[in-house]
Amino acid sequence: MGKFQSTKIIDLGSCAFRQPKASSHCKFIHGYRLKAKFWFDAQELDINHWVVDFGSLKALKKKLVRQFDHTTCIAIDDPLLEDFKYLAAQGGMDIRIMDGVGIEKTAEWCHKVANSFLNDSTGGRCRCVKVEVWEHEGNSAIYES
Repeated sequence: MGKFQSTKIIDLGSCAFRQPKASSHCKFIHGYRLKAKFWFDAQELDINHWVVDFGSLKALKKKLVRQFDHTTCIAIDDPLLEDFKYLAAQGGMDIRIMDGVGIEKTAEWCHKVANSFLNDSTGGRCRCVKVEVWEHEGNSAIYES
C-alpha cells in the first residue's frame, strides 16, 4: 500500500531568542524571521483526495504565530528567567517559556503542535512526519519522527 505526502510552508513571524549557555554572541537576545516547512503523510486520502486540507491549516498557523510572532522565547532553565518574567509583567516583552530554545527546539515544538492539531482535525488519518524551520535563508534545522 502506498503512502501519500504533501507539504506546507508557514511564516511563523519575527521572534527573539537567547542561548544563555553559548560562549558566542548568541548568549545575547537576538532575533530571526522564522519560516517552517511541514511534511504531512497519510496512508489514505480524505474525501477530496487530499492528504490534508490546506485551508484547514489556518488554525494551526494561528497557534504557531501566537507562539513566535513578536515574542521572546526563553528557556525554562535560563538563569535570567525571573528577570524576563519581570520585564514581561511590566509590558516590556511578550515571553514564551520553552523547554529549550534555538532552531532545533523550535522545529521540535512545531512538530508536536502540528501532530496534535492533525490528530484532532483528521482523527489520526494524517500526521506530520517532518518539520524544517529556517532562522534565515542560510540556517535551518529539521525535526523528524
